[in-house]
Amino acid sequence: MNLDSLKAEYAKHNPKSKAAFEAAKKYLPGGITANVKFFDPFPLFMKGGHGAWLVDEDGHEYVDYVLSYGPLILGHGRKEVLDAMHSFLEEHGAMLYGTPHVGEADFAKTIQKYYPSIEELRYTNSGTEATLLTIRTAAAYTGKYKIAKFEGHYHGGYNDVLISVHPDVAKAGDIKHPIGLPESKGISPEEMENTIILPFNDLDACAEILTQRKDEISGVIMEPMLGGTIPATKAFMQGIRKLTQELGILMIMDEVKTGFRITMGGAQGYYQVKPDLTALGKVIGAGMPVGIMGGRRDILEMAAPQGSDILDSGNHSTNAADILYHSGTYNGHPMILHAGLTTIQVLEKEFDGMIERTERLKKGIRDIYAKNGYHVLTPGIGSMFNIVVTDKEEILTYRDLAGADSEMRKKVDYALLTEGVYNKPGNRYNMCTAHTDDIIDFTLDAYEKAFAKL
Repeated sequence: MNLDSLKAEYAKHNPKSKAAFEAAKKYLPGGITANVKFFDPFPLFMKGGHGAWLVDEDGHEYVDYVLSYGPLILGHGRKEVLDAMHSFLEEHGAMLYGTPHVGEADFAKTIQKYYPSIEELRYTNSGTEATLLTIRTAAAYTGKYKIAKFEGHYHGGYNDVLISVHPDVAKAGDIKHPIGLPESKGISPEEMENTIILPFNDLDACAEILTQRKDEISGVIMEPMLGGTIPATKAFMQGIRKLTQELGILMIMDEVKTGFRITMGGAQGYYQVKPDLTALGKVIGAGMPVGIMGGRRDILEMAAPQGSDILDSGNHSTNAADILYHSGTYNGHPMILHAGLTTIQVLEKEFDGMIERTERLKKGIRDIYAKNGYHVLTPGIGSMFNIVVTDKEEILTYRDLAGADSEMRKKVDYALLTEGVYNKPGNRYNMCTAHTDDIIDFTLDAYEKAFAKL
């Protein structure tokens, strides 16, 4: 079957999702509330979930490998987490205080146990907010206002970093000196100039660019694994740490995807590197909106309030320009932190088993592709990986993906959707503790059926 035929079969199989999509388009641009949720000809509309499974509007059940793009590391509706949320509300009554509470410091202490580089932290409401705050913090600390990011890395949906996330390689310039390309309308030329693009996993090229522009660049922000699946080499990661220290540039590690997924201590635990600033999100909130920006104490102390706040009524003389302003009514939401702490406690017991099953699934997928005449790589560390149909033996950069057979990958993914395995076509796989051996058996059997169909 060709890709168009598979999409037609998918559409026929999901009439209620199609109807829901058409109805949503009357009120929502493109029928969705986040562009990442769309795939052609329409996305599935889900109505429930339990464990590793999702249920759509047509009543079909799917093994879920999206897991809301990563945060649901215990799966859907984990009993311990639901019980923690219920007991919290019963005991405390209020869902939100709008004041400090002891849970903020308790949760921070747990984070510091696994991320020693986070000497102090501030809570946000998303990973995007956390990375945005790291960029302002780096500028405040260094007095420099340009940021360097890597080609192919994603850090959120705001102008500073919506550059060269998925660029056209033909327009992106030399591999060692990438040209920044916008990923959205509405990004000004000035913002384009303030974001410098670096080549991933090429330390010599990065050293040349950063050395030349060290007086302009406040920080280097990076995903330790490009797209959550293509790892930095250990030599590259350690080299970037040493280089940024020598040049007076802050190293910012965006662990929104990799936190508690590569190791319990994230990528910095795996690489044994201490960045200056770290962004965390997704996993730490049990599926609810939360993020963390943390790092060196001397840097974070810039955010400590000194007297009155800029929003204080009648305050006409503030020292606001001397303080790193950060606020948000929902920051450190008490119930979310309580649920997040429960998640970490469960994960401590079940992390190793999840990693073992991830490796079993990766090998099974490679074997089935090989049996059908295709060479694939499954890049990734820990509980995330991708599937790349390629003749190459190693994937190190965004541009290494350019020659991959993305159409074959999508054909398999669409075939899997009608066999009860849910992943947005072309997306990485996110594993959870609820992916048991039986579910992996089901998934590999679905792969066999998908290839038979193809």
